[in-house]
Amino acid sequence: MKFDVEKIRQDFPLLKKFLKGRPYIYFDNACMSLRPQAVLNAEKEYYEQESSCAGRSVHKLSEEVNRRIEQVRKLAARFINAKSEKEIIFTKNTTEGLNIVARGWPFNEGDKVFITDKEHNSNLVPWLVLKKEKHIILKVIPSKSNNVFDLETFKELIEQERPRFVSLGMTSNLDGVTIPTEEIIKISHQYGALTMLDAAQAAPHQKIDVLDLDVDFLAFSGHKMLGPTATGILYGKKELLDKLDPLLTGGGNLETSFYDSYKFLGAPQKFEAGLQNYAGIYGLGEAIIYLEELGFDNIKKQELELNKFITEAISNFPQVKIIGPKDPSSRGGIISFHIDDFDSREVALMFDQLSNIAIRSGQHCVHSWFNHHHLSGSARASFYFYNTLEEAKIFVETLEKILKLK
Repeated sequence: MKFDVEKIRQDFPLLKKFLKGRPYIYFDNACMSLRPQAVLNAEKEYYEQESSCAGRSVHKLSEEVNRRIEQVRKLAARFINAKSEKEIIFTKNTTEGLNIVARGWPFNEGDKVFITDKEHNSNLVPWLVLKKEKHIILKVIPSKSNNVFDLETFKELIEQERPRFVSLGMTSNLDGVTIPTEEIIKISHQYGALTMLDAAQAAPHQKIDVLDLDVDFLAFSGHKMLGPTATGILYGKKELLDKLDPLLTGGGNLETSFYDSYKFLGAPQKFEAGLQNYAGIYGLGEAIIYLEELGFDNIKKQELELNKFITEAISNFPQVKIIGPKDPSSRGGIISFHIDDFDSREVALMFDQLSNIAIRSGQHCVHSWFNHHHLSGSARASFYFYNTLEEAKIFVETLEKILKLK
């Protein structure tokens, strides 16, 4: 697909929306991306033409749904270069995927788990629960002063502590920083640790190759990468999925049951209890196809252009502080910032009211980091390939107006 941002924008209905005579500018992509018409059409197709259960019935509608679901499973395997589609589990989101692994792995008292100091609650709280229930030991790896991953400290700690699991956010939703994933996984395996990646912020923006990384588990969400809400993927090496207990049990993940016993199906069905979000999975398949045709090089180039422009403009305002590295190329499509004497919610509301610009405010589900640094929150602008330089200029103009209010 040739990259033409104006043509691409025609694929997204919400970008045609006007409020009070002004276009709507969507800079909240780290929370949730917009959806192209192809994704919306795929969901509609399920409900209008094939609305039925998969894997439970033998009639034509059910067989077609089953075929489509397995087709998307193969697409997802190709998307991350998994060895087999049997290593692809459909979930509601990254949160569910991370919890399946944390709650399903046979941890023992005293087992150690490493995370970073910038983890989303979905990769923090499950481990805190296990700390309370199973008495595991949770170790938080501190970042450098500029929020970049401290590889040397990690090397020292893993040699000393010998954790059983290393579970890290691949790209931070706080500041857009991506960790040196390949090196971390290699070091972790050298010391006998299993690895899991929260790829919610990575999968929409960069090519992921699970075989090349040699990662043991990886989870990401559909709603951040053009897909419907309540869709996601958990990848796991087959031999490790066989050792996991499912998070949920019931219809769909059992081979059989008796009044006193049961037998689970193998992966991936073992982890897909209950009726699945078939319409959402249809849409997720279209989202994957769209991203593959667009190409991640085009996505990165567009995001970096916008981040560079806004970062350079912000550097002229000393009262505006960017969280993370100064170099925009180290922050992907995210600018998280706070302004002296302004509350982040107040800032987000003014962007919305003055210019129809949607950004995020608050602690971005990384409460632990903000509490540790004694910050109430930040405003966060996050871009995707359909955002434009003209929108970035309006953002800067609006920021200037806001700063003049105090």
